[in-house]
Amino acid sequence: MEKEENMSETVKTIIYAIVIAVLIRSFLFEPFKIPSGSMYPNLYVGDFLFVSKYTYGYSRPSFPFSFPPFEGRIWSSEPKQGDVVVFKFPKDNRTDFIKRIIGMPGDRIKLENGRLFVNGKMLERVEGENFVLRNPFGHAERYHQYTETLPNGVKHSILEISDEEREDNFEEVTVPEGSLFVMGDNRDRSDDSRVSVGFVPMENLVGKARFLFFSYDPNEGAWYKPWTWAKKIRWSRLFSKIN
Repeated sequence: MEKEENMSETVKTIIYAIVIAVLIRSFLFEPFKIPSGSMYPNLYVGDFLFVSKYTYGYSRPSFPFSFPPFEGRIWSSEPKQGDVVVFKFPKDNRTDFIKRIIGMPGDRIKLENGRLFVNGKMLERVEGENFVLRNPFGHAERYHQYTETLPNGVKHSILEISDEEREDNFEEVTVPEGSLFVMGDNRDRSDDSRVSVGFVPMENLVGKARFLFFSYDPNEGAWYKPWTWAKKIRWSRLFSKIN
C-alpha cells in the first residue's frame, strides 16, 4: 500500500511539473535558440534567449502547437520600433523567425544604396569598428558596423558588407494596418520583410526577446571532447540583456 501511495505521489508531482512548465511557456517565457546569422552583431548563432509572451498579449502562436484556436490577440499591447521579436513566418504560420521591428502600421519604408528611409527621412548611422565573422568555409569576412538610430530614438548596431548588395535597394512600401515591417541587423545576410517574409501580421507575434541565458560557439571544440566544452561557452554573453 505504501509503495502504491509513493508511486501515486510521484505521478502527481510529474503531472504538476508538466502543467507548471506548460503554463510558464504559454503565458510567461519561452526559450528560443538563434539558428542563423541574420541578427549579428547583436545575436550570435548559438545564443539561447528567453522571449516574454505577455509583452504583446496572446494570440494562437503564443501557445504550444497554436492551440487553442481563436482569432486576433487578447490583452494586446502594441510593439515598438526597435523591439527584437520572435514571430511565426507568415507563409506557414509555423516556423519561428527573429528580427527587429523597423516599420509600424502606416510607416513608409525604403532602402536606397544601403541607407534606410522611414517616412521619407534617411536614418542616421555612425560607423564604428569593423566586425569579423567566419563564413561556413572557415574564412574571415569583414563587415562594416554602424550604430543606426530609429525615428523613436532607439539605437542599435547593424552590419553591412557594402551598400551595393542585392537587398540594399528596396522600393518604398507602406506598412498595412495590423502589420509590421521587420529586418535583420545583419542587413546583407537576412531574409526579412524585404525578401520572403513580407509584412508580419501582429497576430503572428510570439513575444519580445528579453535576455540571453546561454551561449556557445558551434565552431569551437567538439561534443565528443568534453575537455573542450568550457571553451565553447561564450561566458561574457550569459544573462546579457537584448537591445
